[in-house]
Amino acid sequence: MTLVDTTASTVGGPGLPQERRLVTEIPGPRSREIHARKQAAVANGVGVTLPVYITAAGGGVVVDADGNSLIDLGSGIAVTTVGNSAPEVAAAVTAQVNAFTHTCFTITGYEGYVEVAEALNRLTPGDHAKRSALFNSGAEAVENAIKVARSYTGKQAVVAFDHAYHGRTNLTMALTAKSMPYKSGFGPFAPEVYRAPLSYPLRDGGLTGAEAAKIAITQIEKQIGAANLAAIIIEPILGEGGFIVPAEGFLPALVAWANANDVVFIADEVQSGFGRTGDMFASEHEGIVPDLVVTAKGIAGGLPLSAITGRAEIMDAPHAGGLGGTYTGNPLACAAALAAIELYEQGDLLARARRIEEIIREKFAAAADPRIAEVRGRGAMMAIELVDPATGEPDAGLTSRVAAAAHADGVVLLTCGTYGNVVRFLPSLAISDELLGEGLDVVIAALARA
Repeated sequence: MTLVDTTASTVGGPGLPQERRLVTEIPGPRSREIHARKQAAVANGVGVTLPVYITAAGGGVVVDADGNSLIDLGSGIAVTTVGNSAPEVAAAVTAQVNAFTHTCFTITGYEGYVEVAEALNRLTPGDHAKRSALFNSGAEAVENAIKVARSYTGKQAVVAFDHAYHGRTNLTMALTAKSMPYKSGFGPFAPEVYRAPLSYPLRDGGLTGAEAAKIAITQIEKQIGAANLAAIIIEPILGEGGFIVPAEGFLPALVAWANANDVVFIADEVQSGFGRTGDMFASEHEGIVPDLVVTAKGIAGGLPLSAITGRAEIMDAPHAGGLGGTYTGNPLACAAALAAIELYEQGDLLARARRIEEIIREKFAAAADPRIAEVRGRGAMMAIELVDPATGEPDAGLTSRVAAAAHADGVVLLTCGTYGNVVRFLPSLAISDELLGEGLDVVIAALARA
């Protein structure tokens, strides 16, 4: 089974051509008209990175209201990993819509929720007894993971790391490191949240993973104390902070310390999970087994669903009724998740993610641009960090110009990083080699001109 369609796709509409096609400037007149309505009707705080308005999508493209077909290297921020409106997902959701759309699982249950929990218990790292709970968004799942850890340990303090991103709710803003645009002006934040230094191989002086972990652990012990610490939470590959891959050995050292000190280790796999990195979960790359795993984004093919999965004794700590919500584990999202999970398990998606990494690395190695300080990431979660080659300092201005030029040339491209100088690549695993290569060529050309 393969999701890759090198010619045309039934995803997002019959025969949607898999091509970059520009029939107007970007954005075109129809998109500009809709955007003007957006500005009049939608709160200013809801930004739009690339103000084109989409009418169809599938495979590796999105089609806007003006008929432009853009290569999509963002996948709705790593959400449409199995493809946008994948036929299997669309069919499952349609069948569920025709049956029922909602009951609230905490009032009257339904089998789809249970089946998703069973799948997550099977798929996440470790062969211990597990339980799962479903939610709507990544931030909501992170916040509930902290609730679970505090309930289990009877302790309150939580440690997050430099460059972390965990969401936009009050508690998850406290966990998130970057002020703009996520935190500035929105405080005060939830208390008992502390920050520790990360392993950032490009910028921490060449520390090994073990050395970086020792620094972080020493700070945690001296400034917080294990006796007060409920949980450590970290993204195995950091997302919004810059697609940072900690040095080998950093994560296992943190896990070992947490296990020895009755601290719950939470892996935030919202962006890095579900095949995105070439493993089902990024935690698997270094063989770590988190106590709790938080998932969202790629779990349900574009429908809003998130989850916490973890050790049964930890997950069972909160009292009955302590977890849940009106829409958590909505039946439509559960149907989508089951179809997407079947694609992950039966398809060749992990190999596809690894092939995407090969293509990205080959393209930027051939470009040999001295402003690229590092090509990093795993699978279809890749990035380039752009710097001033003379000083090595982050070059956010260059990054913005590259993204703007790529947008104008019909490529959906995302940036990230604490310093605003990272271009990230999150293509759907349904994109063809040819379309991916063309999109990367556009980015490389934009970099050459910038």
